[in-house]
Amino acid sequence: MTLQSPYPPVRVTATLEAPLSRWLWLVKWILAIPHYIVLAFLWIAFLVVSVIAFFAILFTERYPRALFDFNLGVLRWSWRVSYYAYAVMGTDRYPPFSLGPEPGHPARLDVVYPERLSRGLVLVKWWLLAIPHYLVIAFFTGAVHGGWSSIGLTGLLALIAVVTLAFTAKYPRDLFDLVVGLNRWVLRVTAYASLMTDEYPPFRLDQGGDEPAAAAPGPG
Repeated sequence: MTLQSPYPPVRVTATLEAPLSRWLWLVKWILAIPHYIVLAFLWIAFLVVSVIAFFAILFTERYPRALFDFNLGVLRWSWRVSYYAYAVMGTDRYPPFSLGPEPGHPARLDVVYPERLSRGLVLVKWWLLAIPHYLVIAFFTGAVHGGWSSIGLTGLLALIAVVTLAFTAKYPRDLFDLVVGLNRWVLRVTAYASLMTDEYPPFRLDQGGDEPAAAAPGPG
């Protein structure tokens, strides 16, 4: 039997590139400023598109494909920029200005397009049902404290990793696996809360650059 991802709707994968510059991480967040500016506008559009999609799902049970692809593109772009500049810093490759899948990039994201979505769930999943996940990922991202002064667990671990890189020329693999796992959790919840899937995200930290595969059931 073919192995399946334990959370099929959302696939988040990442490759730790080597060698990485010992000191480029100090300025990556500055180099990414043009991306931040573009993404600020894209996320405004993302919110508008999500509202339109909400009503489309409510009345037709379908997420319009063009709107879905646009919002997926914004998530992909954001993941590539965060992977480069601050959330993981696992590549020195400058992220492309692209909404597309960019299969050759080390940070990849895909969300399976749903043919049908629940009219009932669309009313509650983005706020009520997702609240337990929001509490968890607020700790990951630092949103639980608010303001720019808190970088959260994910940012702290990524910082420890690149400081280690500066002194050893190696990005600790265990830290990479953990940081990617934290980001994977956040992206799964984001896709769910953005109405892109009805399948509830698992409360599980799936670490590593590859999506985990569920073990095939034994005979009988």
